[in-house]
Amino acid sequence: GGLEIALLCDLRVMEEDATVGVFCRRWGVPLIDGGTVRLPRLVGMSHALDMILTGRPVGAAEAQRMGLANRVTPTGTARQTAEALAHEIAAFPQLCMNVDRESAYRQWNMTLEDAMQAEFKAGMKAVEAEGVQGAARFAAGAGRGGAFGGE
Repeated sequence: GGLEIALLCDLRVMEEDATVGVFCRRWGVPLIDGGTVRLPRLVGMSHALDMILTGRPVGAAEAQRMGLANRVTPTGTARQTAEALAHEIAAFPQLCMNVDRESAYRQWNMTLEDAMQAEFKAGMKAVEAEGVQGAARFAAGAGRGGAFGGE
C-alpha cells in the first residue's frame, strides 16, 4: 500500500492533514511489501506494532514524532516542499552524500567495528574525489556565516 511505498523512501514529507496507517488490517490483508520489515526499522518496534496490530490512522504530527515523517507541511504544499528538498539534496557533492547514505543503510547488518571500518574505507574514496576540493573551498571562506549556496 501507500505506507509501504513511503517506507521505501529515504525521506518522507506529509501534509499536516494527512494520515497514514496499516489500513489493510481492516480487510485481513497482510503486509507483504516490506511493511513488517521497514516500519520497525524506521520507527522502532513499539510504534510499528502499534500501527501494525491496530490499523489505526496516524496523523502527520504523530508520524513526525515517531520518525515516520521527516517534514510536515501545510495542506497543499507537500509536493513543493518535497521538490525543494530534492533540489537541496541534489546540490550537494553527490559521491560523498551517496557514500554516507549507503553506509547508513549497510551498517544495519554489521557489527559496530565492521561498520566503522566500512564507513572509513568508503569515505576515503569520497575524500579523495570530493573532500579535498570541499576543504579548499571552506579554507577560502565558503560556508562561513551559514551561506553555502552556489559556492
